[in-house]
Amino acid sequence: MIKFDVLLKNETINLKIEIFLLIKVFKYHNVIVKQPMQKSEKIPTSYRMIKIIEVVGNAQKSITQADINREIDLPKQSLHRLCERLVEEEYLVKEENNRYAPGKKLRTLARHIFMSSYQKIARHQILLKTAEKIHETINLVIPETNGMIYIDRLETKWPLRIQLPIGSKVPFHCTASGKAYLAFLPPREQKVLTSNLKLSKLTKNTIISHDGLLEELKTVANQGFALDIEEFVPGMVAAAVPILDKDKKYIASLAFHGPSQRVSIDDMLRDIDVLFESAKQLQEVME
Repeated sequence: MIKFDVLLKNETINLKIEIFLLIKVFKYHNVIVKQPMQKSEKIPTSYRMIKIIEVVGNAQKSITQADINREIDLPKQSLHRLCERLVEEEYLVKEENNRYAPGKKLRTLARHIFMSSYQKIARHQILLKTAEKIHETINLVIPETNGMIYIDRLETKWPLRIQLPIGSKVPFHCTASGKAYLAFLPPREQKVLTSNLKLSKLTKNTIISHDGLLEELKTVANQGFALDIEEFVPGMVAAAVPILDKDKKYIASLAFHGPSQRVSIDDMLRDIDVLFESAKQLQEVME
């Protein structure tokens, strides 16, 4: 159990401090609130905001205030005021039909949680063992607003390599990590997101039709892994598997890439089982 001091001043919440400490703690540090919220209770405003963030963050889709209130049961006016405050602070974003989704700051803070010291050390050790078996660059990748972002990696020792450092952002539609993410979205969210993606043609192998991308994602979902056969960068191939939580919800992608002149399709298929095993280990660390 992790305890936090709440800082209040004239009913104004220091969101940058409190939410940075508390966002996703329920999921990643196993802090569980067992008592349901009751309207009659005097509940600190900061706690109410954190519960709203928890509900929106776990939904994996945009949700309404009514959806939120089914989980936390707040007075409607209070809920509306708190949701609008979180939108104003960019922790939530308000989409069409008054639906709420994680905002820019919330996604950034969630990424910072990924980089916490214990978890980072454990994750990196798993990447190290994976790299020792596959002998290519290993990447841990999560979705961001405009694509997938590299949050950890283990560089290959080969002199011939394709460098994508931590912090690099790559497209959804033509990368193995991006397709592993898209393939494991709930059907409605997958359809909405893919139909609005700009399918830029980056190589002769890039899929540039939405129907073609959906067919590719069906294949990825059925086989459990994604391949990039020079779809993103000429001369580069990659493979990725999703890291899923116990409820089969997507957490991140584990991938490796290398030059096509050294890594064949058969090589990638041979090493998929290594990725699957490492993904199971990462699930235990990252849940």
